[in-house]
Amino acid sequence: MNFKLLAKASLLFYKINRRIKMYIYKHAFKNAGKKVVFDPYDSFSYSTISIGCDVFIGPGAKFSASESSIKIGDKVMFGPNVTMMGGDHNTSEIGSYMYDITKKLPENDSPIIIENDCWIGAGAIILKGVTLSTGTIVAAGAVITQSTLPYSIVGGCPAKLIKMRFEGEELERHIKILTGN
Repeated sequence: MNFKLLAKASLLFYKINRRIKMYIYKHAFKNAGKKVVFDPYDSFSYSTISIGCDVFIGPGAKFSASESSIKIGDKVMFGPNVTMMGGDHNTSEIGSYMYDITKKLPENDSPIIIENDCWIGAGAIILKGVTLSTGTIVAAGAVITQSTLPYSIVGGCPAKLIKMRFEGEELERHIKILTGN
């Protein structure tokens, strides 16, 4: 028996199986545009996640928003092992163990919004209530606790502004080229 041929056939079957599952699971999202690529074995709270077009989600993703939502725009790239958590626990009740508290406060569950043209690096963590504005780049391993400025590059724990991608005339020219105006 040719083991190389068997290994190649097995790998091909694995890839085809993943691709089929991806197309099936894509319909479980609240909304999903064209050309959305993700690993069907990753962890998603599908019914609370809306995804635009031309989105790549790297392997190992964990996107969860049980009572809020996650909205991902167009042309967004996620590196591997990115986590987004759209919820939190109520930790404010005096005389109760956090484990036993089931009542949520409105501020415990806030949406996460990823606008168009963002790149989120490997291992980044994005927490509830954050908006990544258009054109944002998030450095690998960053923990995002606050919303970002358009076309900013952020990194660290907690993430801070590193620099702007474009400013002034460069930004105007970039937007003009993208929009065709």
